[in-house]
Amino acid sequence: MEQFDLHEISSHFLPKEGIESVAPLGEGFINDTFVVGTKGGVRYLLQRKNRHIFTDVPAMMDNIAKVTAHLKRAIIREDGDPLRETLTLTPTVDGKLYHVDAQHEYWAMCLFIAGSRSYETVDSSEIACCGGKGVGKFQRMLVDFHEPLADILPGFHNIRFRYQQWDRVIRENPAGRNARMKTEIEWIESRRNEMLSFWQKVEQGIIPSRVVHNDTKISNILFDSNGAVLGMIDLDTVQQNTVLNDFGDAIRSYTNTGAEDEKDLTKVNFDIERFHAFTTGYLEEAAGFLTAEEVEYLPFAGRYITFEQVLRFLMDYLDGDHYYKIKYPEHNLIRTLAQYKLLTDMETRERDIKDVVCSLAG
Repeated sequence: MEQFDLHEISSHFLPKEGIESVAPLGEGFINDTFVVGTKGGVRYLLQRKNRHIFTDVPAMMDNIAKVTAHLKRAIIREDGDPLRETLTLTPTVDGKLYHVDAQHEYWAMCLFIAGSRSYETVDSSEIACCGGKGVGKFQRMLVDFHEPLADILPGFHNIRFRYQQWDRVIRENPAGRNARMKTEIEWIESRRNEMLSFWQKVEQGIIPSRVVHNDTKISNILFDSNGAVLGMIDLDTVQQNTVLNDFGDAIRSYTNTGAEDEKDLTKVNFDIERFHAFTTGYLEEAAGFLTAEEVEYLPFAGRYITFEQVLRFLMDYLDGDHYYKIKYPEHNLIRTLAQYKLLTDMETRERDIKDVVCSLAG
């Protein structure tokens, strides 16, 4: 990582004389995060935003400001704590939402939520249920949000866009790998009509667009010391889309009994109990605003997002491994095989999945 004068950068948000320490927090895959300690005891999170992935950081920060302001109003109406149940942005000393340094890097700051915790993995039905509540609560509190949001990640979870990328890679065969991947390529082609048929309903508004998080892994949900859900963090990807993407992304992550790049495919299975638990928590919060069409496609949402990830891992492998970071030459292929195993397990359990949603949604 590049060397930055973190005290100097922090001083664009806080009085320099009050800054006591700046220390790294975790190993982010996209952004770099630091905890800023002050002499008054209040702590903050300083982040370097990845301007290569988020090419319009000002628009992204504007999205976050709009959404968190709305969330705070909703939290206050429900007698919650707006300083703990959503992010609180810390503007620069001249009132901006971000600071651009001499190296053209973008920095943002928010209040550190003390006494909170997060989980890295879902290893129980209890955590899965809480995760469902967290995602559902986030969407519910934003159901009456009607301001425009910038499209930060064009084509994100848009399977028509992904197939356009896929068709180019198949046509050009840049890494010369197509011939030995005929079976895997057929996996993608055989599901084309089903996936595009679903997405057409989103495009036509039959399935509505709402404010969604777009990255619902469990580590993006904060809990208090008693295990109760506080709210969702890491709002960089927030924008309008179908809530089914948030639901499906969580299902892909929470119900997988193996790692995303597990080599031993016997360890990769769909956990129906975790699915039941997540859906229970989710519908406790979301049932009141979901349309009949959204409920109808909840059982399909996990398959949709998992399929998209199969396509993207395989596409990157066929393209020569340019998008995802790899640890060894066949890493993207291993990811493809593991996600495909999860997908086929979901397809096999389709009846069970529908029965769960039907029993919980009524």
